[in-house]
Amino acid sequence: MAKDPKPENGRAKSGPSRGGSGASRATGQRPGQGGRTRPPANVVTQQRPWGLIAAAVAVVVFAAAVITYAVVQVNRSNADKVTSADQIADLQTFDYASGQEHVTTPVTYTESPPVGGPHDPEWADCTGTVYDADIRHENAVHSMEHGATWITYDPDAISDDDLSTLEDLVDGRSGLLLSPYAGLGSTISLQSWNHQLSLDSATDVRVQQFVDFMTFNADFYPEVGASCENPAFISDPLVVGDSSRGAASAATDAPTTETPATDAPTSTTPAATETPAP
Repeated sequence: MAKDPKPENGRAKSGPSRGGSGASRATGQRPGQGGRTRPPANVVTQQRPWGLIAAAVAVVVFAAAVITYAVVQVNRSNADKVTSADQIADLQTFDYASGQEHVTTPVTYTESPPVGGPHDPEWADCTGTVYDADIRHENAVHSMEHGATWITYDPDAISDDDLSTLEDLVDGRSGLLLSPYAGLGSTISLQSWNHQLSLDSATDVRVQQFVDFMTFNADFYPEVGASCENPAFISDPLVVGDSSRGAASAATDAPTTETPATDAPTSTTPAATETPAP
């Protein structure tokens, strides 16, 4: 009898086709996954902190602007500084060599305002003192002998703004004194021992140059280290036309590094007019 044919080896007896069911193909799932699908994930995109970034940028820009401004100001200030007297334009120089010649009588000075020569035994206070009267010139010259810069102005010519500028410059700064000066040949004149500068404006850069370089410059004045303090002169200043209070007043009323025993001798005879050397 003929035997029933057997199926060939490797051929599936039953089940789905190789390609799988249509449902499996449609869903993209493999057989045996039971038809389940994974829920889609929600992706949250974090926003950048634009407010903080903008604030940080603003701080950086502001800091850069401040630093730039400071550098410009420093460079400008340094550009105006001088390292020698001849760098101050139009500065006049004289030759009163010794100083220390004290007289109690009025002195007829060659320069107006004076820049050196015989002077009163008492010095005008020069601790950043602003006087509203034309102080006695012989006392102011003594202040310059101690290294001070005496700033004078024509009260009939100076503007309110310029006067305010000078007062702010002088007030409280040791080595400076300011006073009006009748008949001044310019609006403003600055004096230190043997030096003078005439100007028309308090905002002229040479005002600051003179003050910074000439005040207490040990190369230019006779009595280095002498005091600028004289409280008695602040409370009772001598003005043009007043008489000297004499050597005794200077010795007892004003603190100083000088004493009558070691300071220059005092003369009661009028001083001769001095002419500066060429």
